[in-house]
Amino acid sequence: MRKLMIIIFSTLLFLTACASPLSDDGEVVTERVYPEFEEIEIPRTFLPKPITVVGLGDSLTEGIGDELKNGGYFGRLSILMEDWTGISDVEATNLAKKGRRSDQLIEQLEKTAVQEHIQQADMILITIGGNDLMKIIKRDLFKLRVKPFYEEMEKFADRLSEVFSIIRALNDEAVIVIGGLYNPFSIVGEEPLELKEILADWNTIIANQTYLDGKACFVDVYDLFYSNDNMVYHTDFFHPNAKGYAEMTERYIESLKECNLKELSNGNFDL
Repeated sequence: MRKLMIIIFSTLLFLTACASPLSDDGEVVTERVYPEFEEIEIPRTFLPKPITVVGLGDSLTEGIGDELKNGGYFGRLSILMEDWTGISDVEATNLAKKGRRSDQLIEQLEKTAVQEHIQQADMILITIGGNDLMKIIKRDLFKLRVKPFYEEMEKFADRLSEVFSIIRALNDEAVIVIGGLYNPFSIVGEEPLELKEILADWNTIIANQTYLDGKACFVDVYDLFYSNDNMVYHTDFFHPNAKGYAEMTERYIESLKECNLKELSNGNFDL
């Protein structure tokens, strides 16, 4: 009996020790519970990264008329981008060329070296369509009619769609930014209503293409060059001067904010 009592007493002491551990001063020590961290989402812009910008199209992206030789809107915007959120450095390659039409842009996009640039691009800046319009004006200068502009507009719409398709086949992540058209002839006289409507319809074609793409932004610059009251034209009265390109750059920034650049870039960079 005595032996049995000793066993029971020893067992109770063991269970008590396991259930209520004591500190050196005799107080009961409870097991510490560590809280779990809530899931933390780190924004992609937290660590700035270098990006690649490619310019395509005609003389406006090339920067013709910029007497300060700052690369037009393309050069100015590329420099400003280095201060944007999520960007540490900008590698800019301008492949635009004075006089280039949309059919010639398609030909350029078929070249291997150009395709390699497109594949590496994080943003693609384009101006195209002005020389498509000028082809009609030069051909029919003394007998301008409305119908040829709309016939050419339909062809331009198809070519612009092809341009986007080629780019997206090579790179479906880059943000495409495309500028609209303006009428340089507005500085030499009253703009005919028909021509104003034609330009509005051509710009609608460009804007609609950016909407269909889903990762593109249209920049309307028509009003910036409606006249030369603000002295924005180069001495050729066709291309912007340095001041004109500076205002064009500001419009691009405004438009990118409206287009929600952060969303277009999948959160990788923002203004």
